[in-house]
Amino acid sequence: MIDSVKIIIVDDEIIAREIMEVYISKTPELELCGSFGNGVEAIAYAKQHQVDLVLLDIHMPELDGFSVFDFLSKQSKVIFTTAHREYALKGFEVSALDYLLKPISFERFFKAIQKFIDLNLVKQDRGKQVAVSYLFVRADRKMQKIDLTDVLYIESFSDYLKIHTSNGQIVTRETIKHIESKLPDAMFLRCHRSYIVALDKIKAYTNEHIELERITIPISRSYKHEVVSFLGDL
Repeated sequence: MIDSVKIIIVDDEIIAREIMEVYISKTPELELCGSFGNGVEAIAYAKQHQVDLVLLDIHMPELDGFSVFDFLSKQSKVIFTTAHREYALKGFEVSALDYLLKPISFERFFKAIQKFIDLNLVKQDRGKQVAVSYLFVRADRKMQKIDLTDVLYIESFSDYLKIHTSNGQIVTRETIKHIESKLPDAMFLRCHRSYIVALDKIKAYTNEHIELERITIPISRSYKHEVVSFLGDL
């Protein structure tokens, strides 16, 4: 369970705000804290109150949605709502949680809200986990102990893995899916079908890659949204 999600609406269209208010009233997890016709009012409110999630229109007078996003996203997750399909790509490039194209159905709205809730449940689970300090893998005809704090990243080659550590590399016959299930989520993050990285070894990241000490690891398209959203909350 997560606490009720404090949500605000920012849209210069009255009808659009009214529709979102109805949708919010149908979603028990949500607590509507404000409905604003422009970004200036929304920013002023967010400076004084907790805001978990923002339904943000893009095409607005005074401040457009991307300008408002620059402020609000520092403390809240943002779901863009707009009638302009051409803004979709930029909406995802700035790491918005989702992008809803008007007219918005309740089904599509509900899916976006569940994405936020699922993300927060994952964060809670990570925080509750007791870190496992080591694991054993078969390498060189023996079960070899690996201290997880030494692991930099794990690289997959079909049925083989190369585990890169601060002390060298260990090659084991195992799938990345299987070893991922053994690793504590509080310490590791899957960012690609072929890569898992140690969270404490990350030096920097973009929407396309993660930088470790001496290597850059790609973020695949299928993992991009989850990875960037999660790292943005750390």
